[in-house]
Amino acid sequence: MMKKHFSFYSQYLIGVLFGFGLIISSMSNPQKILNFLDITGNWDPSLIFVMGGAILVGLGGFYLVSKRTEAFFGGALHIPTRRDISKPLVIGGLIFGAGWGMAGFCPGPAIVALGAGHLKALVFILAMLAGMSICNRFFTGHKK
Repeated sequence: MMKKHFSFYSQYLIGVLFGFGLIISSMSNPQKILNFLDITGNWDPSLIFVMGGAILVGLGGFYLVSKRTEAFFGGALHIPTRRDISKPLVIGGLIFGAGWGMAGFCPGPAIVALGAGHLKALVFILAMLAGMSICNRFFTGHKK
């Protein structure tokens, strides 16, 4: 019981830290994202540093995880083994990128923006949940 209790609070604090990171880096500001993606117009390259930092942290995390056989808070550690570029991966990436480019949000920053009261984030999250529901209903061959 103690391990589950510790795990919940640790995961909550990690989520709050992630949210603050999104706010500080302006990743929860859709206009900042849209300006980054608009390379022929009002381009704002500052998010390259945010993404570079995220890649470095991710590489460190993957290195640490590769040395483990159990998750940090207990339980099995599930690391994907597929390395091929499949049709569903490409289609999913295109849909994700199109949604990001149209709305200026991806899931994490949209939740942070929703917490700040942005109606556009609510619309995005509802559309995201609808898309997830459609995927689960019609593409049952994929793991959830």
